[in-house]
Amino acid sequence: MEKPSLFLFFPLLLFSILSGRQQCVRGWTGNSHLPTGRSVSVFKPNKLFVFGDSYVDTGNDNKSLVNSWSVPFGITFPGKPSGRFSDGRVSTDFIAKYLKIKTPVPYRWRKLFISRLKYGMNFAYGGTGVFKTLIAEPNMTIQIDYLQQLLNESVYTKRKLRSSMALVSLAGNDYSTYIQQNGSPEGWPSFIQSVVDQLAVNMRRIHNMGVRKVAVNTLEPLGCLPRSTTQNSFRLCNTTENNFVDLHSVYLQQAIEKLNTEANSIDNRFITLDLHSAFWTVFNNETVHQGESTFENPYEPCCIGISSQYSCGSVDGNGVKKYTLCADRKSRFFWDAVHPTQEGWYAIFSTPAMQKSLEQF
Repeated sequence: MEKPSLFLFFPLLLFSILSGRQQCVRGWTGNSHLPTGRSVSVFKPNKLFVFGDSYVDTGNDNKSLVNSWSVPFGITFPGKPSGRFSDGRVSTDFIAKYLKIKTPVPYRWRKLFISRLKYGMNFAYGGTGVFKTLIAEPNMTIQIDYLQQLLNESVYTKRKLRSSMALVSLAGNDYSTYIQQNGSPEGWPSFIQSVVDQLAVNMRRIHNMGVRKVAVNTLEPLGCLPRSTTQNSFRLCNTTENNFVDLHSVYLQQAIEKLNTEANSIDNRFITLDLHSAFWTVFNNETVHQGESTFENPYEPCCIGISSQYSCGSVDGNGVKKYTLCADRKSRFFWDAVHPTQEGWYAIFSTPAMQKSLEQF
C-alpha cells in the first residue's frame, strides 16, 4: 500500500468537512427534481434526527475551531456564514425537503428555536467521527448521548420518536485521524472493520431509543476529493484511497444486512443513502440535472487557499483573504477541498442512485 499517497488525501478532512452554503439552486423551489412520493414504504416520518459530521452539520461547531463560520461560506444561502460547510444548503437540508419538513435545528441553538423542535434536531458536528478525531467536538456516541438526555428531560418521548427517522453521516474523519496518528498500512482492514462495527452499534442504539428508521450514507470516493486531486491539477483520483473506501462499503453492507435481520421487520429499518454511487455519477460526467449541463471538471473546487498553508476562508493577520473564489458557483461540484457546493448537493440528490435511496424512506 502506498502510505505516502494517503497523506495527500486526508490532512484537511476534519476542518474542511465543516463547510456549507446555499442559494436558490435549480430545482430547490417548486420544480424540484427530487422524488416527491414514497412508493416503497407507507411510513412518513415527521421528525428528522441527524448525527455525524460536516456533510450534515448545519451549525453546531464552535466558531473558533472551524472555517464554516467565515466568509465566503454561506454566500449562496443564507447569504452569510451559518456553520454549514458549503456555500449553501447541505445534505440535511435536501433530506428535510424530501420529508416535507423544515430543516431540524442544530443542537447548539435548540433553546433559541424551541418552535423548531417538532421537526427533530441536528446533533452533527463537523470534523467528528465514530471515534475521537483531531477536532475537539463530540463524537457520534456523545451526540447520541445528547438525544438520550433530551429523552430523560422529556423534550422528546420514545412514543414521539416512533414517527421519526435518523440521518447518520460518516464521511471519513476517523480515517484521516488514523493517518495523522501514523496508523500502519497493514492495520487498515482491521481499523475499517472497527469503524463500521462502531457505526453499527450507534445505529442500533438510535433505533432502540425509538427512532423508526435509520439511514446512513455510504462513503464518498475519498480519493477523488479536491485535496487528493490537487497534486495533478484536479484531474486524477487516488486509487489507493478509493480501494479503502470499497472495503468500507463491503463491511457497511454486511452490517446493514445484519441490523435488518435483527430488527425482523417487514420493512427495512436500516437503510443506506448511496452517496458513493451518486458521486461517481457526477464524476463520470453523466447527466444528472435532468438534461441540463454537467460540471466541466467535477474535481476542481470553487474556493481554495492560495497555497497549501491556506484554505477556503483563510485571511492573514491584516484581514487580507488568502483564498480564491470561482466566478460561477453553479459551475462547480465542489465548494472547497472536501465539501460539495449547494449545486453539487443538488446534483447528488438528482442522481438515480440517490433517488432510489430516498424511496426507501
